Amino acid sequence: MTHHIILIVHLLAATIWVGGHLFLAIRILPEAFKKKDPYVLKNFKSKYEPIGMPALLVLLFTGVLMAYDYDVTITKWFSFSNGIEKIVSLKLILLFTTLIMALFAEKFIFPKLRSERLFHAAFFIITVTTIGVTMLILGSWVRIGGL
Repeated sequence: MTHHIILIVHLLAATIWVGGHLFLAIRILPEAFKKKDPYVLKNFKSKYEPIGMPALLVLLFTGVLMAYDYDVTITKWFSFSNGIEKIVSLKLILLFTTLIMALFAEKFIFPKLRSERLFHAAFFIITVTTIGVTMLILGSWVRIGGL
């Protein structure tokens, strides 16, 4: 029962994280390009971050708890020795990639964001969105025993 509650919390956080990025990529980003206005992205960012970043932290915490429920402890991370370990390891790699990209965007992309640099932001937005959707798909494969 505890695992199921953790899974529900994980799925709710994933809804916020992935859904927010899909909305950003599908609705907000095209609007920013159409208007050639970087403040459209900055405005979304300022409204989304207070809920998106905590959701990402919840995903990390609940993901680790569920990995331990499947006996994929820290000593087995990146071993790729069974189906569930493969999923956990791939999701961790994608998480670290997301975190690195987020830090880079926070330090170098958004502070210098102007209309002529919207493509730089678009690359990060589309990449992080794709990573989020990929992580969601990987997570769905846990139910069938992994990869």
